[in-house]
Amino acid sequence: MTEIAISGAGIGGLVTALCLKYQGFDVTVFEADTEIRALGVGINIMPHASKLLIELGLGRQLDELGIRTRCIEYRTKFGHLIQSDPRSVEAGFEAPQYSIHRGELQAMLASEVKKRLGNSAIKLGKPVVGFRQGDGFVTILFEDGSKLDVNLFVDASGLHSKIRKQMNPFEGPLCYEGTMMFRGATETDLIGDGKTMVIAGDHDVKFVTYPISECARQSGRALTNWVAEIRHSKPRHINDADWGRGATIDFVKPFEDFFMHDMNLIEIMKKTEVVTEYPMVDRNPLLSWVEGNVALLGDAAHPMYPIGANGASQAILDAWAIAHCLSEEPNTGGLKAYEFARLPITTDVVESNRKGGPEKVLDIAAARVSGPNDRIEDLISSSELKQVASSYKKIAGIEKNRV
Repeated sequence: MTEIAISGAGIGGLVTALCLKYQGFDVTVFEADTEIRALGVGINIMPHASKLLIELGLGRQLDELGIRTRCIEYRTKFGHLIQSDPRSVEAGFEAPQYSIHRGELQAMLASEVKKRLGNSAIKLGKPVVGFRQGDGFVTILFEDGSKLDVNLFVDASGLHSKIRKQMNPFEGPLCYEGTMMFRGATETDLIGDGKTMVIAGDHDVKFVTYPISECARQSGRALTNWVAEIRHSKPRHINDADWGRGATIDFVKPFEDFFMHDMNLIEIMKKTEVVTEYPMVDRNPLLSWVEGNVALLGDAAHPMYPIGANGASQAILDAWAIAHCLSEEPNTGGLKAYEFARLPITTDVVESNRKGGPEKVLDIAAARVSGPNDRIEDLISSSELKQVASSYKKIAGIEKNRV
């Protein structure tokens, strides 16, 4: 039986383990941290990715933890509705979009890996620092000096992947877009229908919010996730970007002139106990993700700006693709088939996100709307808005007829 090792017990690594097990492979996941904790805030799983998780038998867990997102509303800072982009089964998708707490999703996936692959399938406190190619195998090198020979090695260790660096030693630093993101989650009253994601403002100052707990919604409350983005703010911690780095709440002033009829942005931010900061960074797309019996996956392969709420979904699509390709050719040929299938698509997503992705409608509106009394329909045609949305869905694979 082909033995496969995975580095990284994040969403990409854990879903890859489940997909490979589904295809009958022997898999072990190595995680640098000594425990898997429910850290982080909200993320979104798009319909094309949640469909795959549901096929893995995780639909009930997703419904218990996350919100079935009804739609994404794009708004001006004055509260105008620019566009409402449905994301539900009722809108024609085969599967829902889920807004969910990242840490709770990770913990659920880890539990499923242990249940299906055995309690020893995840090895904690085992940072992978490199590899050596063998003849038909690969030797994994650990920080503690130990080694392990396996048939294939998949690195899903994220943005700061040491394996990517070994494969691309002259790649250079992270690419900084110029925006700092401040994030948090706090309990609030229900906002609207309790199932809507709101993205308001423009490329320079933007506020994103959405509920991430079905349990809270059932009790009439919301666990509200929010992201405040400020472009050209003082860059901090670019090259050691860390989603868990704490921040002080001294960035709210640019949002004081935002007005939303159904929420108080300043109040939501100020009542949040734990706020983190993260620079909007990515890396230039690679020409290859595969070296011999080693392949990159998820953020290790294609880190992208968190625009279009699509990063985790692309990692899930990677996981499904690599498992399928290896089921047909369980060797380096299968890894190359995975690369051939996924690298061009994710390259397009990275490049589209750099241009604003579906959020370009915010800048179109900001350039034309001068105040709260303007009418969106007088300034922007519906066909122009539809073109932006449909173009990104095609690039990211979110089209209804492709789900």
